[in-house]
Amino acid sequence: TELLFHCSDITQKGYEKKRSKLLGAYLPHPPGLEASMAHERRPPMAPSASRYHRRRSSGTRDERYRSDVHTEAVQAALAKHKERKMAVPMPSKRRSLVVQTSMDAYTPPDTSSGSEEEGGQGEGTPTSSQGSVSMEHWISRAIHQGSTTSSSSSSTQSGGSGAAGRLADVLAQTHVENHSAPPDVTTYTSEHPVQVERPQVSTVPRTTPKYGNAKLMETGDGVPVSSRVSAKIQQLVNTLKQPRRPPLREFFVDDFEELLEVQQPDPNQPRPEGAQMVAIRGEPLGVVTNWPPSLEAALQRWGTISPKAPCLTTMDTNGKPLYVLTYGKLWSRSIKVAYNILHKLGTKQEPMVRPGDRVALVFPNNDPAAFMVAFYGCLLAEVVPVPIEVPLTRKDAGSQQIGFLLGSCGVTVALTSDACHKGLPKGPTGEIPQFKGWPKLLWFVTESKHLSKPPRDWFPHIKDANNDTAYIEYKTCKDGSVLGVTVTRIALLTHCQALTQSCGYTEAEIIVNVLDFKKDVGLWHGILTSVMNMMHVISIPYSLMKVNPLSWIQKVCQYKAKVACVKSRDMHWALVAHRDQRDINLSSLRMLVVADGSNPWSISSCDAFLNVFQSKGLRPEVICPCASSAEALTVAIRRPTDDSNQPPGRGVLSMQGLSYGVIRVDSEERLSVLTVQDVGTVMPGALMCVVKPEGVPQLCRTDEIGELCVCSIATGMSYYGLSGMTKNTFEVFPTSSSGAPISEYPFTRTGLLGFIGPGGLVFVSGKMDGLMVVSGRRHNADDIVATALAVEPMKFVYRGRIAVFSVTVLHDERIVVVAEQRPDSTEEDSFQWMSRVLQAIDSIHNVGVFCLALVPANTLPKTPLGGIHLSETKQLFLEGSLHPCNVLMCPHTCVTNLPKPRQKQPEIGPASVMVGNLVSGKRIAQASGRDLGQIEDNDQARKFLFLSEVLQWRAQTTPDHVLFTLLSSKGAVLSSLTCLQLHKRAEKIAAMLMERGHLQDGDHVALVYPPGIDLIAAFYGCLYAGCVPITVRPPHPQNIATTLPTVKMIVEVSRSACVMTSQVISKLLKSKEASAAVDVRAWPPVLDTDDLPKKKPPQLYKPSNPDTLAYLDFSVSTTGMLAGVKMSHTATSAFCRSIKLQCELYPSREVAICLDPYCGLGFVLWCLCSVYSGHQSILIPPSELEVNPALWLLAVSQFRVRDTFCSYSVMELCTKGLGLQTESLKSRGLDLSRVRTCVVVAEERPRIALTQSFSKLFKDLGLHPRAVSTSFGCRVNLAICLQGTSGPDPTTVYVDMRALRHDRVRLVERGSPHSLPLMESGKILPGVRIIIANPETKGPLGDSHLGEIWVHCAHNGSGYFTVYGDEALQSDHFNSRLSFGDTQTVWARTGYLGFLRRTELTDASGERHDALYVVGALDEAMELRGMRYHPIDIETSVIRTHKSIMECAVFPWTNLLVVVVELEGSEQEALDLVPLVTNAVLEEHYLIVGVVVVVDIGVIPINSRGEKQRMHLRDGFLADQLDPIYVAYNM
Repeated sequence: TELLFHCSDITQKGYEKKRSKLLGAYLPHPPGLEASMAHERRPPMAPSASRYHRRRSSGTRDERYRSDVHTEAVQAALAKHKERKMAVPMPSKRRSLVVQTSMDAYTPPDTSSGSEEEGGQGEGTPTSSQGSVSMEHWISRAIHQGSTTSSSSSSTQSGGSGAAGRLADVLAQTHVENHSAPPDVTTYTSEHPVQVERPQVSTVPRTTPKYGNAKLMETGDGVPVSSRVSAKIQQLVNTLKQPRRPPLREFFVDDFEELLEVQQPDPNQPRPEGAQMVAIRGEPLGVVTNWPPSLEAALQRWGTISPKAPCLTTMDTNGKPLYVLTYGKLWSRSIKVAYNILHKLGTKQEPMVRPGDRVALVFPNNDPAAFMVAFYGCLLAEVVPVPIEVPLTRKDAGSQQIGFLLGSCGVTVALTSDACHKGLPKGPTGEIPQFKGWPKLLWFVTESKHLSKPPRDWFPHIKDANNDTAYIEYKTCKDGSVLGVTVTRIALLTHCQALTQSCGYTEAEIIVNVLDFKKDVGLWHGILTSVMNMMHVISIPYSLMKVNPLSWIQKVCQYKAKVACVKSRDMHWALVAHRDQRDINLSSLRMLVVADGSNPWSISSCDAFLNVFQSKGLRPEVICPCASSAEALTVAIRRPTDDSNQPPGRGVLSMQGLSYGVIRVDSEERLSVLTVQDVGTVMPGALMCVVKPEGVPQLCRTDEIGELCVCSIATGMSYYGLSGMTKNTFEVFPTSSSGAPISEYPFTRTGLLGFIGPGGLVFVSGKMDGLMVVSGRRHNADDIVATALAVEPMKFVYRGRIAVFSVTVLHDERIVVVAEQRPDSTEEDSFQWMSRVLQAIDSIHNVGVFCLALVPANTLPKTPLGGIHLSETKQLFLEGSLHPCNVLMCPHTCVTNLPKPRQKQPEIGPASVMVGNLVSGKRIAQASGRDLGQIEDNDQARKFLFLSEVLQWRAQTTPDHVLFTLLSSKGAVLSSLTCLQLHKRAEKIAAMLMERGHLQDGDHVALVYPPGIDLIAAFYGCLYAGCVPITVRPPHPQNIATTLPTVKMIVEVSRSACVMTSQVISKLLKSKEASAAVDVRAWPPVLDTDDLPKKKPPQLYKPSNPDTLAYLDFSVSTTGMLAGVKMSHTATSAFCRSIKLQCELYPSREVAICLDPYCGLGFVLWCLCSVYSGHQSILIPPSELEVNPALWLLAVSQFRVRDTFCSYSVMELCTKGLGLQTESLKSRGLDLSRVRTCVVVAEERPRIALTQSFSKLFKDLGLHPRAVSTSFGCRVNLAICLQGTSGPDPTTVYVDMRALRHDRVRLVERGSPHSLPLMESGKILPGVRIIIANPETKGPLGDSHLGEIWVHCAHNGSGYFTVYGDEALQSDHFNSRLSFGDTQTVWARTGYLGFLRRTELTDASGERHDALYVVGALDEAMELRGMRYHPIDIETSVIRTHKSIMECAVFPWTNLLVVVVELEGSEQEALDLVPLVTNAVLEEHYLIVGVVVVVDIGVIPINSRGEKQRMHLRDGFLADQLDPIYVAYNM
């Protein structure tokens, strides 16, 4: 059983203890069987276990190794969660996004399943633990020993990945627990945990489960909805009801300032208690007499006295020696390179490269010899080499930043090898293209055959080492930027001396190097120090390691090498693959340098490696971890000793303590611990101290974690060209607690976090780059990676490829985990794994994961050696181009610094409001248009009370005056009507109504016509016959199923006695398609007006009372409510007069109208105003613009129109459809310079972005920017504001969005944070009075308050004809009185929130002008966290987050915010949107998004006015009718 545990990273003592405990309990061996045989056979209880615990090696990744102690902790943590489990809704995905894999694709992992490694180390490497039940299984069993069935361990079996394994589970257990409901993610339950019971299906093919029993639930409007979505939301709500961890401090929130919660320090947090540390000095650097005065001098010495001595042996991919570079060859070739660089580039007078210049070294990882020659050639020529990676494509991850480094170093020449030069990407003419962000380079091949021989008398100048720069090493920072660390010649030499002394290097020793020789430990040992000591380096390329992970061990045996330089990864690979080898003997090794020994997780590789290879001659004291950094070079290294009694240092530290930067030694029993090994002692001749990572570099206490700083000659000098950053890193003067510097010499920050333990041993616990500070606690990215990798099933993460980084959202860092998932994982596997990772990280690190994203295998950006390029991954995540295939966001759990929800103060009495307003000098917010009574004008139409009389009068006085002109989509006049023609036509229609329809006075008639002239004639026909017309939008022939029911509903609700329409539509109403949508037999009589009777009616109806109904205005409000408003004859006439005065309309005017003529102001302008004012209306049906977007503007130009009206949808069509055509329109003579008013007819807050882009776009065609304005109307009053011709231009103000949420109006400067631009909704119409009232108390409000707009005016509607549904609620819409102040006036409530502001401008009457600003509909406003939000504001933020979001709508659902976005682009982008949307809404609105729904374009319903129907959308979502691409439920 020695071998059995080779891959569990456990200490010898623990190993003995566990082995006896576990083997006894679980492996009943037949007595005669050898132990090894027992491994080859599968124990009977294995199927489920081996399924999850496929070999532990799978969870690896270069540089990051799991330790079993850790796995154990993770399993225990998950088991703890199991007891208080609660369902989390699983996201739903459209089928096309789920790549279904058939069940046959799952092969139960048989014994051959080997490691799948970072470098593609295929599946087929069997291992010594072949077939054994893996360690974790026993560990987790041991943890759950008390439980009755094996199924109670959540870590072993919930979820199920292999079909065979699943069957085995079902057969093996009599009692099947219910695992498929994913585990709870938020770690707290309410008193009674909610269990979502689901029967486990025992057959193999399993359908994806529907989560939860879809319960019948009430929606917000009281409509019962039974659906899957609702049940999921309910699940989410229940999960979120659990209390959250950080206790929020109580404080008073001023209404204006929503203070973000500041994390209060925990009074019980551990604090450092030790004494102040003392700087530790390394042993003196002993100068040996024969040490060379410089590295070039060493090369010269060996090249001349032992030219045949081997310097470097390179390997091919079969592991055969490819080439041996001797010291003589290295010397002569370096001289040749030096000569050619200095003398053969450029001209004699103008050489391209002079001593001191920088040149790039671009060599592949399999050609160390060419690199070495070029590097020493540069040193001899006194030019500065900058080694970089080979750029493989024009846009490698991070290559652009390397280009910036080359540019800033002034590099113009790149040295490369022949093979590499041939492999670079070429342009069409064979030249090497310029890489993105790179300077222009001359590529120079350094192979000897391409170089000229230096003349006999030329010789390089070999000096003693001085302070000139020797080389520049590049370093990638956390944010992806690349810096160049300069190393001087004296630092280079001193570093080689220090390494020689601490490693005990001697002449001609053989050293095997697996590391990258271009930088860091690989460069220092394998290229530099080796030459100083005339050593022989055996270089193993990465490509060989991929094919044969044992190659380095074989070379150590073959060459009897004394030293090897490796990373934990290489030891790990060797462990996985070593079974094939019989004759391994590692007794020649005196030192195994572990380059990433400072990574906390290297300890497990070291232990496991020793465990297995101790029997092959490896001595424990040979393993020498070291710590290094680009800035400080080698920071510390464990010395190879001969004394095997001195055990290496170990620290078992509490994670909790570490997160506060405090060292607390912990027993290994606790769950969250980090075991670290020492990296030896300080380098010879160096001084080391530990300083606080942030702020002033003050010395830490002995039990405090800080950043290691080194004072030594052998460190980097500067970041090339960056003096500020250099000062902060290379010129640090640590101070004691008294503030005095501890040394006169500067220290260099190493970028490593750690402490100096007893006996001067250095311990590293993490890197500054991987540090994430979440609400004041520090977490290390590597530690979180390790926890995630320890989560079952280990094999879930593809080759252990996980990236962990933090993003700043709402003033704190948030942790993001991105992992590549295996190609064969199912939706459920991934969701199970994600839920578990969240719990594990929560239990072990006590921190929430903000976002967990899974991407398909092999899609994360790679570094040159195959690791994950972290900053590039983060960049992709932030810009929404990571394309994950699964996302789980947990803002509810992580974001604990939101402002406190607002508590509404009890309302103050009326009197104190009045007094308060007087004292503070605020006026009550009220305003009015011009007074109709005082306007003297020669308005002939005023004599008549009824529009029907006005028409008859016009037919007599100006019979041939054209009132209406209808245009076709080509812009030609389709038909026109004069006063007389309209009168005649109306008479015939009236006759038909009386004869065929047998209608009485006051009967209701539904007019179902397309926009046009028939509609107008039919309207006046009804008035002539004494009937009440209702205009109804006709059903859409291509979409009868959805449009016809609305027509039917209006006809029924309005109690129409008959329907008048055209022949085409009358056929449509009775067609077969129609009968599928509605009951066609239930239509009232349908009259078509295409063939009218020739005669006119006996007499025209004359209404007796002007207060009787003239017509009914039916429309569906934005909230989806159908209501008919009663318009009396008085109101209709007053309305027309008000518009006539505001727009100065006379018979000589033309007005172009591009609106839907079915309700509101659109109908009035289309049908009524021309008859009243006598002007000519040019009618343009908006639907024609879909064929010809330029129709409306061409008509405006052609008819020289001064006033035109349109809708937002028309404006949007023009902006989008004509954006690129302004030039061609100009050439066609389009001229908009005559337009003085272009009014958008709307019932909403002005869409300022749209009107502005429209104005900008058509400015070139003569459109005056001030011409564009908006109007405002609503159900109770169809037009309250309209810009008109006189009066000041519309104004725009900027208000503070945060104050607005508290119903306060605070004006701010343009561009200030949280500012929202609002445009005035046109001028208040004549005869209109407005007041702003508190919608709850009905009291008048002051100027600085947001309140409901109330209106008093002659053209208010006289009431609802019927409201579909709740009549009682609506009675006060038309007749409300203020609760104090002026309690007599009767007001109509508009249902819109807004405010008034007195401006500095004067209006036509010389008074100061009052501007009305509409903020949004009261019904649509969302009450969240005690504040009022308007959907449009959140939608604006969301649309800005990503170019693929075309449209967005939000609505609340059981106090969760649901965001629906329409995606333009591939479905692969759907999941990118989830984090972006969540972040944007958090940042800008302090709201947590509950559900993100990604749908196709066109799913968000829009009404005829172009307003979003959010409530319809909500009902569609809850009833599961949207067919979303993806639904994410945020935790």
